[in-house]
Amino acid sequence: MLKRGEEMQRDLWTSLLLVWITCVQYSSMAPLNNQSQSLQTASAMIPRNRPSEGQRILSRAKRGWVWNQMFVLEEFSGPDPILVGRLHTDLDMGNKNIKYVLAGEGAGTIFAINERTGDIHAMKRLDREEKAEYTLTAQVIDRDTDKPLEPPSEFIIKVQDINDNPPQFIEGPYKGSVPEMSQVGTSVTRVTATDADDPVYGNSARLVYSILEGQPYFSIDQTTAIIRVALAGMDREMREEYLVVIQAKDMGGHMGGLSGTTTVTVTLTDINDNPPKFSKGSYEFTIPEDLGIGKPGGRVKANDRDIGENAKSAYSIIGGDERDVFEIVTDAQTQEGILRLKKPLDFESKKSYNLTVVATNIRADSITGGPYMDQATVKIIIEDADEPPVFTKSAYLFDVHENAAINTVIGAVAARDQDATHSQVRYFIDRHTDLERQFNINVDDGKITLAKPLDRETDMWHNITVTATEVRNHSQISRAIVAIKVLDINDNAPEFATEYEAFLCENGKPGQVRGMFIYCTCIFFFFFLSTSPN
Repeated sequence: MLKRGEEMQRDLWTSLLLVWITCVQYSSMAPLNNQSQSLQTASAMIPRNRPSEGQRILSRAKRGWVWNQMFVLEEFSGPDPILVGRLHTDLDMGNKNIKYVLAGEGAGTIFAINERTGDIHAMKRLDREEKAEYTLTAQVIDRDTDKPLEPPSEFIIKVQDINDNPPQFIEGPYKGSVPEMSQVGTSVTRVTATDADDPVYGNSARLVYSILEGQPYFSIDQTTAIIRVALAGMDREMREEYLVVIQAKDMGGHMGGLSGTTTVTVTLTDINDNPPKFSKGSYEFTIPEDLGIGKPGGRVKANDRDIGENAKSAYSIIGGDERDVFEIVTDAQTQEGILRLKKPLDFESKKSYNLTVVATNIRADSITGGPYMDQATVKIIIEDADEPPVFTKSAYLFDVHENAAINTVIGAVAARDQDATHSQVRYFIDRHTDLERQFNINVDDGKITLAKPLDRETDMWHNITVTATEVRNHSQISRAIVAIKVLDINDNAPEFATEYEAFLCENGKPGQVRGMFIYCTCIFFFFFLSTSPN
């Protein structure tokens, strides 16, 4: 197929060349007006400061040149040099002494002139995209003397464009994005192709854009190359990325034009069009009643098909927590709702909670109108913890007379295991608080008895610590303070602070006070009579 195409192209070039040569010969045979010796200038051979192409110039000739139309098609690679045109002067009347000379850009290398006939040939294949025109100088000289017969004349050979360059996407491949659920006609991105062919001559550089892959999701404006959404309701959660193949074809998109392609990766960006959804409608957690404040008791998760900020949710408790015992916070890393304890639990007063938890999207979307939410129920079962016994009082106050007998019951303490097991309790005195071992306690009933005699005048108060321990679990211990007051009895006779001395007069009268000794003696006498038995 390729060889056949080359043969057809070569036949086409040959036909064009024959037509061109015929035109050249026809124009060269046109009669000359010898009186005016006019200068004929073709569109492809234009002197500097020339008018537009195709315009014929008639002026008084300073020399006897006759110009034929000159141009050369690019990329021609026939077996023989290409005849570009023919130079002719009216001085050439068949005189063999006339010699044509060519100088300027490409003279002798790219272009060669037949010094006798004035025929100019292109010796190499030309590329308009490398150089579009060549400026040369033609002159006729005497062959024998090499002296110029006329002044030199400057002209231009234009390289005529052919469609030999396909469009190219220099900046490709491209990437574009558009929000999911965008309306039809929403712009995605724009691509640009360039064509190295002549944008002025013909349609070699007139491009038309089309989509080869990517329909029916996207469309492209054939002129501006703007890619737009062509299908409504495209959902990122169903498909996030699309590969679109774009073609740019020259010759206005007609048959025979060259084409180039590029790819555009279109990504649908996320909008908040999906609500959070709990993985199940109800959760159940079991937590010990001795769970610490602020400690997590369970985790729930509401999944969201959106991504980024659109997938973030905030959790809240809207029911079942009348005592304000729990709170729920969001784990920023996992987007889970963490149930935490705000107040101490008490299995004996409440054994379970039924909470209603809501997950709500943080961000609202202007397109969908969110935010969205979902709710679930959470049952929390409180597990009874082995707690220490609880005393009926945090502190006890007893009193006892200082003359109480040994083993006298001073008072009794009581503690109870409030756990479901109701373990028996044993009582003990913390001997660090009763170093003298003044008291004893009955391990079973908590009765405190006197172990040693008391003396109020030595110690009026005794403060001891009593412990209550579960029989089933000795590590569960409670403590209570017991204050014992020692009551006074009349067990001490009065004593003089010092010895007194008195003097009596021999002539003293009866009843006359002579000193404090007599007064204190009487007091002591009456005190002795009142305290003596019977």
